[in-house]
Amino acid sequence: MMRALILGGTADASLLAVEIARAGIDAIYSYGGRTRAPADQPLPTRIGGFGGVSGLADYIRSERITHVIDATHPFAAEMSRNAVAACAQTDTPLIALERAPWLKTPGDNWTDVADVNAAVATLPETPANVFLAIGRQHIAPFATKPQHSYTLRFVDPPEAPLPFAADVIVSRGPFTLDSELEMMRTRGIAWIVARNSGGDGARAKIDAARMLGLPAIMISRPELPERRRVESVTDVMQWLGHSTRLGE
Repeated sequence: MMRALILGGTADASLLAVEIARAGIDAIYSYGGRTRAPADQPLPTRIGGFGGVSGLADYIRSERITHVIDATHPFAAEMSRNAVAACAQTDTPLIALERAPWLKTPGDNWTDVADVNAAVATLPETPANVFLAIGRQHIAPFATKPQHSYTLRFVDPPEAPLPFAADVIVSRGPFTLDSELEMMRTRGIAWIVARNSGGDGARAKIDAARMLGLPAIMISRPELPERRRVESVTDVMQWLGHSTRLGE
């Protein structure tokens, strides 16, 4: 009997959960636990970490998981690496549902950097209004440039004091181009720092920056071990041996 484990937390993972439930596949949806109010899923759900590679391998064995789908955020590198190692240990088929990265288009003023520390170094020394679209787990290094006025956007209100003064927006995407343009204009944003997450749901801020002629510091994706990777829910369903007709 097939039993799938979805390592989720993204819009793509939620869409996959709907299709898997519709197909009648026995599956479990796993949240990493960073969002305090995760979206409801049409599948049995667990929240929290596994305890590293060994913990995930034990879970795969104890729950008799036959297939693992890594549909985590492209920057959830530790979970993705753990999935590769645990599936190798347990001889469990693994596939990654990973959206394509954004590509620079005419009019984009990007500086590509390897990581958050490089993004901090790329910001100017002159004070500016900076939109950090990178998630709360990665903002601490920016405290080394306190001269800037930072705007942050989180799904949940911060539980602990921030490492620097900032304008915090609490809102859940996806966001529209019009709303991103209004936010940037209202706050006088001069620089954007973003991770190259890819997909359509978070792209509006990139399009808004291009339209406003703003420079964007784009953090590249982390390198991950070799694994089977697809970009669509349809491809995952075919891998599982099922077809899907999205939207029906």
